[in-house]
Amino acid sequence: MLNLHSLSFVSAANKRLLLSFVYAALILFLSSCSANIPVQRENDLTAETMRATNYSLVFVIHGDGDYFYHDADGNRYKADEEALTKAKKIAQQNPGAEVFIFHSKPARRFMFLFPLKDGEFYYYRNGQLIANESYWRDQELSNFDIQVELYRRFSSQSRNEKVNMFFYFGHEIPEFGGEGYDASYPDRSFTVRDLAVGLKSLTRDFTRFDLMILSTCYGGTPYTIGKLGLFAQYIIASPENLHLSYFDLYLLEMLDINLLERDVYAFAKKFAKQTFNRLTMDVETAVSVAVYDVDRVKDYLNSVQMIYDNSLIPLRENKMSYLTIVEHCDCADITAYKLPMINNGVEVYYRPARFGRLKYKQNHSGWECWKNIEQ
Repeated sequence: MLNLHSLSFVSAANKRLLLSFVYAALILFLSSCSANIPVQRENDLTAETMRATNYSLVFVIHGDGDYFYHDADGNRYKADEEALTKAKKIAQQNPGAEVFIFHSKPARRFMFLFPLKDGEFYYYRNGQLIANESYWRDQELSNFDIQVELYRRFSSQSRNEKVNMFFYFGHEIPEFGGEGYDASYPDRSFTVRDLAVGLKSLTRDFTRFDLMILSTCYGGTPYTIGKLGLFAQYIIASPENLHLSYFDLYLLEMLDINLLERDVYAFAKKFAKQTFNRLTMDVETAVSVAVYDVDRVKDYLNSVQMIYDNSLIPLRENKMSYLTIVEHCDCADITAYKLPMINNGVEVYYRPARFGRLKYKQNHSGWECWKNIEQ
């Protein structure tokens, strides 16, 4: 016979269990909505973590997109997570550096209802994690206000002159349009110009970065180097397609050894060469890594700026239809760009693809342009 008293007791117990679950869920959600507590408070910082820093590294890692890839053995990876892991390792293994890591992630919801913060920030100083905070990314404008605020809040005020470096990991940064760069916010645009605005705020206290590394596809265009070169002395970029094969960061793990003489240009060439060697072993497509001495390439950029800007006008005005009749190419393949100073200030490491119509192309100028396919 059914015991009504037992049934009501079970029902009450289930209700309490459900309420407990909802309460715990809300606590987790509310904690996710508040800023994370810094790992170490200022008054708890040790003499080691407060020691003056010789290097300042800023990593911006874009992860709100299709970043899955497979290695030669068929193993599946997510490129942004791999970059994040390497950036943390660099931060931990450099006792004389401060490292800022900004990781954008796809928008998520808690219990399918409550939105969660989609950006995460890490700050390391002298090898130790000082702060780890989640933040809301801008959903409409790409103005880097949040990243700049966190950078200024935690940046050490060392009196010694630091070597400043900036790293960007992500898909090709659009030179026009930019809608759809973030999978979570398809109407939000992100372009080279937006990144330049953010860099202007980041470099307020030291004019420009000593070295900028763009681990993206098609980063070596006259427009991109011209815009971002305002905020860097040297830039390392790939003029062609990287296919998510991000740059090798091993040399950054021991800056006190690899940058002992503080010769940033020598370090940049060594970094580019090592990255090139690793990529040529891993991929069959074309490999190109270039080092741009921003001051020395200015004459060339000034000479071709109007030509290149004009080539972007039809792309801006009618992107989808125009993209069907144009393609990326080596600027040296177009007569108007093939000037005597095209190679000034550019150190290029290049290997053609193992297959396809360009497999016999043996050189690359280091500059990437657009050309009409029908020409």
